[in-house]
Amino acid sequence: MASQAAEGPETVAGSRRSKLTPEREQEFFEAVLAQVRECGYDALTMEGVAASTRCSKSTLYRQWKTKPQFVAAALRANHCPKFIGIDTGSLAGDLRAVARTAGERSDEDTRLMQALGQSVMQDEELKRALRDALVEPELDALRAMIGRAVERGEIAADHPVIEFVPAQLLGVLRVRPLLEGRPADADYLLRYVEVALLPALGLSDTT
Repeated sequence: MASQAAEGPETVAGSRRSKLTPEREQEFFEAVLAQVRECGYDALTMEGVAASTRCSKSTLYRQWKTKPQFVAAALRANHCPKFIGIDTGSLAGDLRAVARTAGERSDEDTRLMQALGQSVMQDEELKRALRDALVEPELDALRAMIGRAVERGEIAADHPVIEFVPAQLLGVLRVRPLLEGRPADADYLLRYVEVALLPALGLSDTT
């Protein structure tokens, strides 16, 4: 009983898992992702998250048995698709809107990807969670934009560049920090869309 009392209201006697409010759970998720960005995945510890959120380590282990499970849960809970809902009426307009939207959070997302690093390749659950949270929703949205453009007759369904649009946009977000030490901000991404992507798609004269 004493150990349960020490863990606070998050623990329920006789229960394998703690009873957390959605707000408290979100606090844990934000704390673990913040520490991943700050010190990297390898340096992340359950003890560190427990200390920053003022809970017992056992509370975290009851909810998430391992560090990879904890981080994977946080990624899924905090995924915020950026491109869903973009529909300007033209593919050129959509891609410009994508550039502006992606640039707003490029630094935060890039730091998270870099901090997870090789660990993502070594843990299948972590890899799936990262794709679910940061990759697949954006790929789906980009494919939908291209599909609408094909239906409108803006671009041919067999245009050879279509296949590479997601790789070009998402790739430049990840590569600029490596090449130049700076995030791919909105201005950079807009220029990239205007001088590289739109001309490749044959849309450089589209307003």
